[in-house]
Amino acid sequence: MALLRIRKFPDPILKTAAKPVENIDGELNLFLDSMVQTMYAAPGVGLAATQVGDGRRVVVIDTDHENPGKHLLKLINPEIVERDGSILWEEGCLSVIDYTAEVKRAARVRVRAWTPDQKPIDLDADDLLAVALQHELDHLDGKLFLDRISRIKRDLYRRRLTKMIKEGKADGKPSSAALI
Repeated sequence: MALLRIRKFPDPILKTAAKPVENIDGELNLFLDSMVQTMYAAPGVGLAATQVGDGRRVVVIDTDHENPGKHLLKLINPEIVERDGSILWEEGCLSVIDYTAEVKRAARVRVRAWTPDQKPIDLDADDLLAVALQHELDHLDGKLFLDRISRIKRDLYRRRLTKMIKEGKADGKPSSAALI
């Protein structure tokens, strides 16, 4: 397993929709293991394949910082099949340098996916897990949390990022609040 390079906004790969996985095999399982190691090293609570430049529809998520690996999810071809309620959550992203914002999401979701051992799974989630699932599945659809905030906030962030890059202050590391 190797650590993978997390792509940073405005890398165009982050705007690319992932394609469904057609074959769950050993290579995919090794890739998922590398994604998990990359997520933990970042550190984050979720990582989508598009964030590491891969076009497959897979994500890894672990919202339990106290017990890494205990509640780890490796999801293949995940889709949200039900949404309910709404919640505002302060989100950051491993692909968005030094920025967080409140994002409105569904409070509860049901996600249907496949596991690495080729079993279908229906997962009901709320709170942080629901937010993380929606955030990561957005990545698979070519969206960032920046696409869910106002245009003014998004434009201000773009200008600030451009200035940070020009001044050499954009080290490519997400802010400490970027957990998703």
